[in-house]
Amino acid sequence: MAEMILGGLTIWYILTAGSLIFLIWDLLKNTPTGNVMKLAWVLVVIYTGPIGLFIYLLSCRQPLPNTHDAFIADRWKQAVGSLLHCVAGDATGIIISSAVVFHFGLPNGIDLIIEYIFAFLVGLFVFQALFMISMYKGNYWMAVRKTFFAEAISMNMIMAGMIPTMLILMQVIDGAHNPLHIEFWGVMSLATMVGMVTAYPINLWMVTKGIKNGMMSATPKHKGKETTSTTSEKMEANMDMSKGKQNMHHASKVSTLELFVILFSTFGLLALSLWITSLYAPITFVH
Repeated sequence: MAEMILGGLTIWYILTAGSLIFLIWDLLKNTPTGNVMKLAWVLVVIYTGPIGLFIYLLSCRQPLPNTHDAFIADRWKQAVGSLLHCVAGDATGIIISSAVVFHFGLPNGIDLIIEYIFAFLVGLFVFQALFMISMYKGNYWMAVRKTFFAEAISMNMIMAGMIPTMLILMQVIDGAHNPLHIEFWGVMSLATMVGMVTAYPINLWMVTKGIKNGMMSATPKHKGKETTSTTSEKMEANMDMSKGKQNMHHASKVSTLELFVILFSTFGLLALSLWITSLYAPITFVH
């Protein structure tokens, strides 16, 4: 059994390496998206391999030059963009902190608390705030404040999927606790994919309600001479697109009370996930 797992993970990471090489090449040469989103895609493909690349091809990679804005306009693709920078930040925080706390030999309940806090901080202060900073005229701390709720809601749903996957598989697979073993990284890859599934619906809802932005484009300005009418039309289209992006975030259709209800509901779902997990993999806070 151990040899089968090792063989399967070896093949998986060979495919992941190939997926990552293609993704980086395509992001540099073809698809005009922002730098934070590019970093998010790289991290997500590192964690999810060819599955992440497949999602990228479906939702972000422009099929033809100068078609990116139109290609990513569908709401489900916008929701993928919303999900992406949450997963990139939260999964990165969880994986790094899990790899570090392993060496301290703490009870797994304490591990989970540390992982939650670190993942939330990475998600909020790096991927959420930096992704949204342009919407707040470069005011980083305003971006932090405005994205706090969205990050907390999405983080809870990501953790609701990742925690059961991590703890249960680490309970049954030898070496999966140890970041020096390939089994650890295989478990983290699968946990990240499950977290994406559990967090996608709430991100789709937040994009629909105007709480979060989705996929964005960074289409380069055209060089050379253009006719007056063509230039005017492009300027108008770009202004409309910019307004649309801002309105998507600022014109939230949800009251503060509703946001709190949703937030506490996600905490409830996370608690349910922990309880179900504890039935199969005990969660302890003392040795």
